[in-house]
Amino acid sequence: MRTRLRPRTGEGMALLGVLLLIVLELVALTTAPAGDRAVIGGTLIGAGTAAFVIVAALLHSRHNRERHARQSLPPVTDSNWFDGQALEGFPMEAVRPMLLGPHAPSLNRLYAAWVLATHGHDAVWIIHHLDLPADVTHLLVDAAHRQSAGADRTRAG
Repeated sequence: MRTRLRPRTGEGMALLGVLLLIVLELVALTTAPAGDRAVIGGTLIGAGTAAFVIVAALLHSRHNRERHARQSLPPVTDSNWFDGQALEGFPMEAVRPMLLGPHAPSLNRLYAAWVLATHGHDAVWIIHHLDLPADVTHLLVDAAHRQSAGADRTRAG
């Protein structure tokens, strides 16, 4: 189990690399002739700054990826999302021709899109998160809306 105090392996290696760079810079600066120390010092400061910027950018991009991954899918709080009736009303006949092409989406992704559409996600969200073609996604979302509207009328009547 990883604790908050122990850095990740990549972060620890980056930190050790920066510390090693600082030590090497100090050694180079102290062994350089007195006339060259200003030029060498400036070069070393530039190299140290570049290393810091690179490490900070890598850590920032990792943090953004982790944050985006946590936010990309809603938490599943309702266990009936994936029950035996989750695929009820799935428009297989309308989708079947779209499954025959060379770059056809997998049936599992279409099922996932159907479940998400029946739970209120719009086509843009599903296209973005499941990387499905727009025509298939709109077909599924429209069918899910028609099904939910029919279910609402049945409950009301």
